[in-house]
Amino acid sequence: MKFLKVAAMAAMVAGLAAPQAFADKLDDVINNGVLRCAVVLDFPPIGYRDANNEPAGFDVEYCNDMAAALDVDAEIIPVTWAERLPAIVTNRADIVFGGTSDSLERAKTVGFSIPYAIYFAQAVVGKDSGIESFEDMKGKRVAAAVGTVPEQEWLKIAEEWGEENLYQGYQSENEVFLAVAQGKADAGITTNTAVKPVTDQYDSVVPGPRMPWTTDYTSVAGPRKDVSWLNYINLFITHQVRSGRYEELWQKYVGDSAPELRIPGVMY
Repeated sequence: MKFLKVAAMAAMVAGLAAPQAFADKLDDVINNGVLRCAVVLDFPPIGYRDANNEPAGFDVEYCNDMAAALDVDAEIIPVTWAERLPAIVTNRADIVFGGTSDSLERAKTVGFSIPYAIYFAQAVVGKDSGIESFEDMKGKRVAAAVGTVPEQEWLKIAEEWGEENLYQGYQSENEVFLAVAQGKADAGITTNTAVKPVTDQYDSVVPGPRMPWTTDYTSVAGPRKDVSWLNYINLFITHQVRSGRYEELWQKYVGDSAPELRIPGVMY
């Protein structure tokens, strides 16, 4: 009896000491058979709805490509700019393809991949706004989407100029563009990739000046603590570049040669 008790205790201790197997996000996606991608669909040509009201664009195709690599279905979850990070935190989405800048503050909330797309900020302006250079934006009504880098950077400039009262924040970029087209705002700040689709859509809107802040290296976002999932995303991005798919999609939707994803002086 004493031997049995000792053996039982030894088995219990061994069980407690043995490493526990936990499923991670990669396992969850494969087991569920679906990759849930949060995508901003008012960001043409990167994310938008086509003539049939179906999701389309660079980010949508990246989601489809990653789902194919995982041999699962792709589910596009439309989000606003402000909903990108909460979609990960609340487990509404497995991943965010949405031109998300990898700031240190945001990295306290979600995890980030290596860069997968690069943009710079540019304004679209009313045809009669008189705005031709960045300096011409002083004293003008400027709009941007809430929760974006353009909003954050412009507010710093507006504070410096003492013009915070002239700033207008909107929930989506489509609302920003419409405000400029209707004369409610003199300028709207977006990315260089969106300028041509917007100015083609509205006769009253023309390309404006480039903004003075730095190039925006954007990342794919996922759960902060799930390192194996972030590693897989990094490997997927690398494969997209090596295979030429990144170049193919960028030329398809943007029309220019794809920019180099390496940040000068940084190893990836």
